[in-house]
Amino acid sequence: MPRFSIIVPSHGVAGRLSQALDSVLAQSFGDLELIPVCDAAGSPAALVAAGHAERDSRVVPVCSPPSTGLSGARNTGMRAAGGTYLLFLDGDDVLLPGALAALDARLADTGDPDVLYFEHERLPWWEGESTNPVAPLLAKTPDEAFTPSRAPALTGVPFPAWSAAYRRSFVTDHELAFPDGNFTDIGWSGLTTIAAERIAVLRSVLVRHRLRRQGSRLNLPGAHHHELLDQVARVLTRAAEQGVTVERSRALFEQLFAVVLKTASRPERLPSGHRSFFRRASRLYRRHRPNGYPVPSGRVGVQHLLLAAGSYTAFRALRGANRTAAKVAERLQGPRMLRTRLYYRRELRRPLDPDLAVYCAYWGRGYACNPAAIHAKARELAPHIRSVFLVEAEQAHAMPDDVEYAVIGSRRYWEVLARATYLINNANFAEGVVRRPGSVHVQTQHGTPLKTMGVDQSTYPVVAARTGSFTKLLGRVDRWDFNLSANRHSTQMWERAFPARYEALEYGYPRNDVYSTATADDVARVRKELGIPEGSRAVLYAPTHRDHHTGFETGLDLEAFCEAAGEDVVVLLRAHYFYDQGRSQRPGKIIDVTAHRSAEDVCLAADALVTDYSSIMFDYANLDRPIVVYADDWEVYRETRGVYFDLMAAPPGPVAHTPEELARVFRDGSYAGPGSRALRAAFRERFCEFDDGRAAERVVRRVLLGEPPEAIPPVLPLAERVPAPAPAATLVRS
Repeated sequence: MPRFSIIVPSHGVAGRLSQALDSVLAQSFGDLELIPVCDAAGSPAALVAAGHAERDSRVVPVCSPPSTGLSGARNTGMRAAGGTYLLFLDGDDVLLPGALAALDARLADTGDPDVLYFEHERLPWWEGESTNPVAPLLAKTPDEAFTPSRAPALTGVPFPAWSAAYRRSFVTDHELAFPDGNFTDIGWSGLTTIAAERIAVLRSVLVRHRLRRQGSRLNLPGAHHHELLDQVARVLTRAAEQGVTVERSRALFEQLFAVVLKTASRPERLPSGHRSFFRRASRLYRRHRPNGYPVPSGRVGVQHLLLAAGSYTAFRALRGANRTAAKVAERLQGPRMLRTRLYYRRELRRPLDPDLAVYCAYWGRGYACNPAAIHAKARELAPHIRSVFLVEAEQAHAMPDDVEYAVIGSRRYWEVLARATYLINNANFAEGVVRRPGSVHVQTQHGTPLKTMGVDQSTYPVVAARTGSFTKLLGRVDRWDFNLSANRHSTQMWERAFPARYEALEYGYPRNDVYSTATADDVARVRKELGIPEGSRAVLYAPTHRDHHTGFETGLDLEAFCEAAGEDVVVLLRAHYFYDQGRSQRPGKIIDVTAHRSAEDVCLAADALVTDYSSIMFDYANLDRPIVVYADDWEVYRETRGVYFDLMAAPPGPVAHTPEELARVFRDGSYAGPGSRALRAAFRERFCEFDDGRAAERVVRRVLLGEPPEAIPPVLPLAERVPAPAPAATLVRS
């Protein structure tokens, strides 16, 4: 029997679940079982849990349907538990190092009490100092184990389930379970403290509770707030049945109604039914108010008196009298800005055009990437939708003749942004763009994240300095309704990097559809357009941007590489899109394709890819062609930019650290040998999950045509896909 059973509900927290589980498995005290409770087999959280179970036999995942809620998940975990003590951890929280060793020692010192409460740290998701809300309460309790009557203020109400350890035999003997419905922690904590006979405390922080940027789901508007009164009634009724002391009864009543009044004073949480909530709360207040209960002083005391009297109108008036109104003056710079803003505001007053979609890629760099692929498919499947691409003035000449576009900053640009129902971008629209009710914003992304993104960049000073205001970034993220993903890794990292209430669409990247649909003629055509000599092995060299560099650097002597790798090797140089062009040094052997509009065409033309840490490797892997990682500065890149996984431990092919090593793998053919194929197969299994050639169709059907999720074409298994044919030059020369 393990000392601790640690139960971790994981619905909706797949992005951070691995960190929660790792924080448990890394504990110095190892006598435990870890029970992740997942919503369904094959869900993102279930896959994370299964991966940990494969690596550590102490991990025992169980399933609980989402319909049973948090209470059902925890109760399922308890039924599976076999430990002496039960602990609970939310799936996006962490257990601090040394927590279990400290807890075990304290339990032994206090003779294994029924319940042991400990401190927790509430960490703001982004800015501000952490808090330790229960420390003052624990400071007033006895040092040894004690009966509840010796610390009447310790009612359990302020303690979430993950801020205590519960002796399992105590829980089963009293048939304790998490009450159904919302606010289950209040019900559970109140009931367990009422039932406990011996309690102890540990005045140390063991859990770091990471507050969500979106806030608690319980604070969202909705009828679920009525369930708070169900939990309050349940606890107060049990306290009366058990005959708890007057001192405990008063403390319990005051702490429970502090929560009730907090909700009652925020009618926006109950768009309908606020009056009925207040009236029921008033009845509960009068029924359960302890004899001699002293009404608090000040404004809170007035709220108590009005609740006791059932004076709803006066209660609302009190709230209104304490509210202050503030207006923020809008600053407009210059006459042109003023005219533009006024024109945009005027257009915003016009109705949305239900058949207008606006697209943009790479901040207006042209017709490219996922937005272009969705645009093309929309013309086929949703021809009634009028599509307008947004483009910078200097790129307008390169737009395809049959694509309608608007120049960024023009009156037409602001007009279509104001009236479009559908807004599709692989980056973000301008700061001043308003998200109108009824509009649909789709963030397509433009790569699978190896390097840290979004708010995860904040701890890397070089990147953070270039990123600018994270507050403004998140304001733009809040406009998203949908966020595309090519694999579950991306889904989880986007959840961490861009915390908001969008829906993840695990449909694949539309730009990668071509890797499944292109023909041999398409490959030959692109190679001819790029000027690749017949019989050559075209090696695409695509290094990523480095935040610690001030300009583009190839990082490799391409002429020397061509000479050392083999006479038939030519290099297709594609610099990161942050740079206008690469460096062409030797015509015929080094072909600069940086300015070519389509990265997908360039990939189709290449026999092999050499990259460092660019996300192009994830896209190119869909072609199932050789990939070589040139990692001459991995440690520097990892420290300055931050990464989500160790590429060196799971590369898509051979890794070279020096120019000599890189040339050698091409010269001896190992870049395309069995070892390379094995690495690539594992990489494809992990990162080519949803890219089956129908991603654009899924997006169009779901977003533009409004088809339900169950009607969207399923993803074709990886084993059944046939990538676009490789050039004949892919064959390794002997």
